Amino acid sequence: MTFFRKKRLFILLIGLIVLVAMIGYSLRDREDLTTAEQFIKDTVGWSQSIVHKPVDYVTTVFENIDDLRNTYHENQLLREKIAEYKSLFYDVQKLKEENVELRELLEKKKSIRSYTPIQASVISRSPEQWMDQVTINKGKQDGVSANMAVITSEGMIGKVETASPFTSTVKLLSGFDQFSRISATIAREEGKDIFGMIEGYDEKTGNLVFKIIEESDKDLKEDELVFSSGMGGVFPSGLPIGNVKEVKPDQYGLTRTAFVEPVADMYDINSVIVVEREQTDDNNDDSEKDEAS
Repeated sequence: MTFFRKKRLFILLIGLIVLVAMIGYSLRDREDLTTAEQFIKDTVGWSQSIVHKPVDYVTTVFENIDDLRNTYHENQLLREKIAEYKSLFYDVQKLKEENVELRELLEKKKSIRSYTPIQASVISRSPEQWMDQVTINKGKQDGVSANMAVITSEGMIGKVETASPFTSTVKLLSGFDQFSRISATIAREEGKDIFGMIEGYDEKTGNLVFKIIEESDKDLKEDELVFSSGMGGVFPSGLPIGNVKEVKPDQYGLTRTAFVEPVADMYDINSVIVVEREQTDDNNDDSEKDEAS
């Protein structure tokens, strides 16, 4: 038994010596590898390439998916930024328009000092009656009453049809019928002024119908400006209404009708002024006469 144990120990020592020698030999710097080393190295490299390709493919797929997700999120953020920019651009444009409109309204307010202006804003407009009427945020509590003239910075847009305590309905010029009348005039620096009545709105031409009652209308020209005359006793005088676009005689040739295009934009109305005509009493008339004398 002792012999066999010694023999095994001797063989183990010889194996260790051989293994160490082989390791030392393999670690030496050599230009040529042995056939066994070449086979093992090529086998390991081929195995690694087989395993690496699918792993690299799967990794690339996941990286592409991750890149797509990041691109999608970045695209969403950019879309939101663009939407915010468009909204801000729209807000800026509307603020600029409102600023210009309010400045023009302020100048208009200074030009009608002999009348009481009531500034208001349009709060609602029915799609079915878009060109007929609007609702404003001022009513009887603010001094608004029926038949008061309503203007914008461009000119007259209509009159108050009904007034409630806090809101009022404005009938637009484009919603006038033959029973809605305004005393109007064409003022001239030279020659006689032309007087007449605005009697309704012609939907075919999109113009107001101006019935002329003066004989001095033979030289009436296109683009002459029509104003309110104030002769009706309700509207103040001097409010721009529209420009003459066409003049037609009646079938008998006795009177003439002018078609007047409104100067104000009836489609886009935001800020308005309700004009209350001031009434003078007898005392004021007497004082003015005394002062004049």
